[in-house]
Amino acid sequence: TLKTPPVAPPARTPAAVLDTGWERRIRSGNVTPDTSIDLHGHTLSSAHARLNQAIAAALSRDARVLLVVTGKPPKSAESEGKRRRGAIRGEIGHWLETSPYADRIASVRVAHPRHGGDGALYLILRRKK
Repeated sequence: TLKTPPVAPPARTPAAVLDTGWERRIRSGNVTPDTSIDLHGHTLSSAHARLNQAIAAALSRDARVLLVVTGKPPKSAESEGKRRRGAIRGEIGHWLETSPYADRIASVRVAHPRHGGDGALYLILRRKK
C-alpha cells in the first residue's frame, strides 16, 4: 500500500481583522505600542535585519504590539522622480510573510495618526502558547 505523507498543519498567517476589542482600540488610537523601531534611513538589508531583531526582542519580552516606523508610502505622482522613496514600505509585507516569526504575528495594521499613520505599522503579536 502507498503511504501518504503526513499533512502539515497550515501556517498561521496574520489576520485582516481582529476581535472587536482590538478593532475598537486600533481605530480609536488607544493601542499603546509595547516597543517600537524606526527603519528610516536604513538600507533595505539593514532594515530587514533590524526588523527581525526587533520582532525577536519583542517576542522575548512577551510584547503584544510592536510599532514599526517605515516612512510614508510614495505618492504616485512624486514617485516618478524619487525611485527609492518608500522602498522599505514596499518590501515590509514580503519580509513579514517570510519571517521566521511569521506564525507569531497575529495582524499587521496601519498605525493610528498619533503613532505615524500611513508611515507606520502596528505588528500585533500572538501570545506564547
